[in-house]
Amino acid sequence: MNKCWAIKDLNNLAVLYHTQGKHEQAESLYQRALAISEQVLGLDHSETATSLNNLAEIYKDQGQYEKAEPLYQRALTIWEQVLGPKHPNVAQCFNNLATLYQFQGRYEQAELFYQQALTTYEQVMGSKHPNIAFCLNNLGQLYRTQAKYEQAELLYQRALTIWEQALGPEHANTAIVLNNLAQVFEDQNRYEQAEPLYRRALTIWEQTLGSEHPNIGAVLNNLGNIYQAQNKYEQAEPLYQRALEIWEQTLGPEHSNTAFCLNNLGKLYVAQGKYEQAEPLLQRALAVWQVALGAGHPNIATSLNNLGKLYQAQGKYEQSEPLYQHALTILESSVGPEHPNTLRVLESYIVLLRQMKKEEKAAELETRARATKAAYTEEEGPGYV
Repeated sequence: MNKCWAIKDLNNLAVLYHTQGKHEQAESLYQRALAISEQVLGLDHSETATSLNNLAEIYKDQGQYEKAEPLYQRALTIWEQVLGPKHPNVAQCFNNLATLYQFQGRYEQAELFYQQALTTYEQVMGSKHPNIAFCLNNLGQLYRTQAKYEQAELLYQRALTIWEQALGPEHANTAIVLNNLAQVFEDQNRYEQAEPLYRRALTIWEQTLGSEHPNIGAVLNNLGNIYQAQNKYEQAEPLYQRALEIWEQTLGPEHSNTAFCLNNLGKLYVAQGKYEQAEPLLQRALAVWQVALGAGHPNIATSLNNLGKLYQAQGKYEQSEPLYQHALTILESSVGPEHPNTLRVLESYIVLLRQMKKEEKAAELETRARATKAAYTEEEGPGYV
């Protein structure tokens, strides 16, 4: 019995460290809890599944996806067998696996698991439980990633309503969906709607999580993005620098989130003509994402595209062209030829081809881009910038 309490205490303390962004301490405690649980309670005990799930969460948050997936799968198998298929723990594990697949760019699998999680939660808890909001929020993130903005916005608004009513308007979870809803507005260039939501999320998180939490880095990075998009470079730069500092300290220099900030700061320097400062940041972002996410993830294409723009701006066209080509290959495979990000890279590549006097190839791709936009608009796809 004492060891059972020790397992719970270790997991609870680890959750606290995890929430505070202290990943190394959390990981060590989760590992200890798992080892004790397997030894004392057995390999197929529900408490063992909890430890497996928690350890997988810390690996996922550190970008160690290959370590996380088998732990989630084992936890799911145990819970389905021990607790039955209609249990909140099973729904949570579906949700966690879906998030993992989303981070890896495996969107079809992610959507399937989110839908399974949502169905299970609604059957067990009803439609207004806070856990429903988690699932709605995450499914909204998936749709946003795929540029399905109307679907994403509806899910975020529903999640926001649930959390505000169930947890309160100043709860840390409420800030999650505020931040994500702001990102949907940002993606559609609706900056005036995005900024106050980011500011509100920042205030809530500073009060509830402290100024050094990884979530603070996220919202600072996002505010930097909307300022950069509006050419407010002096306002954007210190936000990116602060976000980078927070993420490097709390998540580590090799985390996927750290690469986001490196990438965005590099883009900022390219826009300002500070090419020597931009290149090492963009190269480092690419290296981090290649290790953390794999060679076919859309973020790799983002990084390649930005490096291509850097070399293009410097007149290094021969270095730029293969980067655009590689980025297009990744995006067409991962998110599809009709996705706005794919078309933006294609348009940049067309400009480059014209600069290289490759007019025939440029005209061919321009025709392709117009046809893709027209076809997707008829299917009520996302608007294009």
